[in-house]
Amino acid sequence: MSIEGVSEGLRERKKRATRIALSWAAIRLCAERGLDAVRVEDIAAAAGVSARTFNNYFAGKGEAIAFRHLERVRQIAVELRARPASEPLWEAIANASLTRFGLGQEGEMRDVDVQQWVSGLRLMFAEPALQGEIYKADAQAEAELAAAVAERTGTDLVHDLYPHLVAAAVGATIRAVTGHWMRAGSPAPITGLLTDALGQVAAGLPAP
Repeated sequence: MSIEGVSEGLRERKKRATRIALSWAAIRLCAERGLDAVRVEDIAAAAGVSARTFNNYFAGKGEAIAFRHLERVRQIAVELRARPASEPLWEAIANASLTRFGLGQEGEMRDVDVQQWVSGLRLMFAEPALQGEIYKADAQAEAELAAAVAERTGTDLVHDLYPHLVAAAVGATIRAVTGHWMRAGSPAPITGLLTDALGQVAAGLPAP
């Protein structure tokens, strides 16, 4: 690889790290204080950058918060592409999803009052201004996951419904698990709920 290629790769990794830091800061502050009580300047300061840098990456607080979900599903797609070809599809999806949900959780949730955190998240995600951004992130995330499923299964994104069905099912499962985790206010890791939920979907959602 050329020096220019290495430099470009480093720049992209730095940009991605900045986006992640800003998104996490937005989520943390808005969950603690409420969406309306947090300014762009507060988020930028928490991430160690300027408000101008924030505006270079995101159009507003809602987009910054929604990026967290988009990036996580993008990385599930990356992980899915890396799973062994011999692994059954839904097993590969479960392993890819759990890998991505597990990464970083321990550090992010250290010293956090889980009940207070979950209460803050419930209020934050109930904001209409944020729901539109989450909807847009969902659509983009499912499109990227469908592309990974199509590659793995040898299906066509334009002519075949299957990869889109799988991506929609995974997206719905993640949303259902996240919503249940917030409603229940459980201190248990979300990865346990996700394991169970994906197993149920893979089994065809048998009646309980």
